[in-house]
Amino acid sequence: MSILNWYVLRGFLLAFFMAIGILTFGMTGANLIKVLDLVSEGASVWAFVQFVFYILPIVLTFTVPWAVMVAVMLVFGRLSADSEITAMRACGVSILQIMAPIMLITALLTGLCIYLQVELGPPLQGKARSLLKNAVLEQPQALFEPGRQINLQNTLIFINDKEPSGRLRGVDLYVLSGINTYSQNISAAYGDVKTDEKKKLLTIVLYDCMIDNKQAGSTGSVGRFFSKRFEFTYDYGTVSNAAIVGVKPKYMRISDLLGRIRMTKALNRSTTELEVELNSRIAFALSPIAFLLLGLPLAIRTNRRETSVGLFLSVILAGGFFFSIILCESLYHHPQFYPQYLLWLPNIIFQTLGAILTWRISRR
Repeated sequence: MSILNWYVLRGFLLAFFMAIGILTFGMTGANLIKVLDLVSEGASVWAFVQFVFYILPIVLTFTVPWAVMVAVMLVFGRLSADSEITAMRACGVSILQIMAPIMLITALLTGLCIYLQVELGPPLQGKARSLLKNAVLEQPQALFEPGRQINLQNTLIFINDKEPSGRLRGVDLYVLSGINTYSQNISAAYGDVKTDEKKKLLTIVLYDCMIDNKQAGSTGSVGRFFSKRFEFTYDYGTVSNAAIVGVKPKYMRISDLLGRIRMTKALNRSTTELEVELNSRIAFALSPIAFLLLGLPLAIRTNRRETSVGLFLSVILAGGFFFSIILCESLYHHPQFYPQYLLWLPNIIFQTLGAILTWRISRR
């Protein structure tokens, strides 16, 4: 019996580690492109290493369950196609006995996902966001790219071109006075960007400027003049400190999140958004069990050796599961739908359906 268990477990672990490597690389790729752009602009390679370390726990909470699904579909699909499961059962080995080692591994992986979701992942994700912001401010030239709208406080900035030295060409700066309205437009031939890391200040120095002042509520100009030099300063230290004080729920540990829920209830305010965040973390963390229970009977029923069939089914099932939870999360503005409980439906459906299908297969 131990030989059979090790045979099945070995195939599962091989497929699992291959899947998790590919999936994790794919899911981190989009985020890493942003950091690599900053590195090419002069940011330190250490910032890149830190960013990868910070986002990896949250990425794993998605890729671990998905890798479980892929591994189960591939391994049990092959065992079923080769009639190995039939042979095992003919020797008196039940489906549950075949599943036992994989169920144990999946339970351990579920515990890991819970820890990553409620304790380790969220604060590190917040650090990754702060690291990205700080890296941009330490290398301000990376922020200013031709064709990109730059929004600093109440100011919009557009540039036409940028020299290799970092000097900006054709700068248009709009000081906003309201929604879709501005009080001042500054057009400059060229400009430079400087930072003061001690004072946390970002300074944009414009040269050969045409300054056009607008009256509030009017489209006409009330004053236009030329200036040889104009400076615009952005206090990013104040903004950064405000962001630290007002930590978003998605970046909180479970203890901090529960404390915020108690405090919000004491103030007689709605806790729907906080409860949605709490429940979605647990629901995501329990997904390896749901994927195992549903993936195993489907793999046996499809009875195919082809890798493409298993991968296709795993993508469809995992994508539907994650999309359903994210969709329910988006309903936090509508507490009348009870989204904090609605997002448990994917887990309930997957686990119930998987348990029924597994029981039917074991009875055959």
